[in-house]
Amino acid sequence: MPIDDIAGKLGIPADVLITFGGDKAKIPLSYVDGLAPDADGKLILVAAMTPTKYGEGKTTTSIGLGDGLNRLGEKVAICLREPSLGPVFGMKGGGTGGGKSQIIPSADINLHFTGDLHAISSAHNLLSAIIDNHLYWDNKLDIDRDKITWPRVMDMNDRALRKVTHSMNRNGADLSHSGRFDITAASEVMAIFSLSRDTQDLQRRLGNIVVAQDCAGNLITAKQLDANGAMAALLKDAINPNLVQTLEGTPCLVHGGPFANIAHGCSSVIATRAGLKMADYVFTEAGFGADLGAEKFFDIKCRSAGIRPNAVIIVATIRALKAHGGIALADIELENAEAVLKGAENLNRQVENTRSFGVPVMVALNQFASDSAGEVTAVAEYCGEKGIPFGTATHFVDGGEGTMDLARKVIEISSNESEPKYCYPLDASVEDKLKAVATKIYGAADIALTPEAQQKLENLERLGKGGLPVCIAKTQYSFSTDPKALGVPQGHIIEFNDFRLNGGAEFIVAIAGNMMTMPGLPREPAANKIGLDENGEVTGII
Repeated sequence: MPIDDIAGKLGIPADVLITFGGDKAKIPLSYVDGLAPDADGKLILVAAMTPTKYGEGKTTTSIGLGDGLNRLGEKVAICLREPSLGPVFGMKGGGTGGGKSQIIPSADINLHFTGDLHAISSAHNLLSAIIDNHLYWDNKLDIDRDKITWPRVMDMNDRALRKVTHSMNRNGADLSHSGRFDITAASEVMAIFSLSRDTQDLQRRLGNIVVAQDCAGNLITAKQLDANGAMAALLKDAINPNLVQTLEGTPCLVHGGPFANIAHGCSSVIATRAGLKMADYVFTEAGFGADLGAEKFFDIKCRSAGIRPNAVIIVATIRALKAHGGIALADIELENAEAVLKGAENLNRQVENTRSFGVPVMVALNQFASDSAGEVTAVAEYCGEKGIPFGTATHFVDGGEGTMDLARKVIEISSNESEPKYCYPLDASVEDKLKAVATKIYGAADIALTPEAQQKLENLERLGKGGLPVCIAKTQYSFSTDPKALGVPQGHIIEFNDFRLNGGAEFIVAIAGNMMTMPGLPREPAANKIGLDENGEVTGII
């Protein structure tokens, strides 16, 4: 449908849109800011059990449920993240759903879209260039080159850039220093972009980015380098949320794209708040399993934005349940209700974790043709015994029609308001916050810090930054730091080996296990299968 018609479903006049052809548009913040402050819809968070290589379908479920409620006559908006080129050309593939539960135009959204990720990369790297330029021209702030923490970024998987040397020389003086590249989705600018309420909040947060320490140990910020104004200028158009549609014409706001294993994993606060002002029901997703994405959604995004989901949907598949039940890839399609029930322990942990935040939770089984009736019944009975509301959906094959029963249950469970709960109080020590997440959410016995991490943490607390939320960066494939420890591991230790202060995003990144903020490409990257057909249309994005 013309994007003007999609905007009309949310009450947006066509003449306010900033259009990109006839199928994409940006909604100006000036319009969003003028929406009625007391009109709030219901927010439904879509999370999942611990992910597997098969994919559980949070995005397709968010889209399918949005289409289902749309068919029921409800006013719906879907809020999703913008795909990163790293996964698109790497292993995971595109981020626009699949089958009959897709947002379109898929190829555009998965590639350059409206240019937001490029703008974020440019703003980030402008600050990097300003830091090096300051070093070159006399270093009036006395920046310690060995304590520069600000990396460069690019929106691509490239393991060769994990460690780099910035070579500079002025009048015979060697100004070289070591550095690294992160993927754009892991950039603090991306986190700031996704958590900011408006352009003034954006510029303030950009100014609070900590880039280094001086030789006396004091923090150096982007504002001290007079960089935040120019960075904000690069983001002035990107900060307007993007409007697209599903295959069934349901409005979708796609904005921001932080990863949930190395960042907070949620679409932008601006898009979420706009959706809640314009629609009766808003579906949004938190990346990876509920232990990563949903925990950060509550402890970081909800705290920062003053929002609260009315219900949470935990997505599961029979294949993922069997994988967590110990079934190998070669046997994953064979009927095995016993393995399904064993894997359901992982699902139950994710449900109990999410319930601890004080919201209604239900399980959505994303069904496929290979699922046997016995396996589906086993999950339904398991959820019944645990008192977990349960529903099935076939949206991949049937679109919104395949989620109608589930959509009605979503309306039912999201009718009650609840008081916000969090995993930890902000005035707790950083170690106590980490231990709270590790023991309550990951089921760990304790945490540990390497000597280097301990030293960094003590320095952060000395500088008065211990009152921030924590954003744990760890493998998404397990409750532990071992990606092969499936199911519900118990008694493990979560060891932290690094801490990074995100002063503008206002959280501390705590890195656990072998976690990279610049991924590499797999042996056979998805890029090898992407191309153009005879009509110049993109093919091969999965």
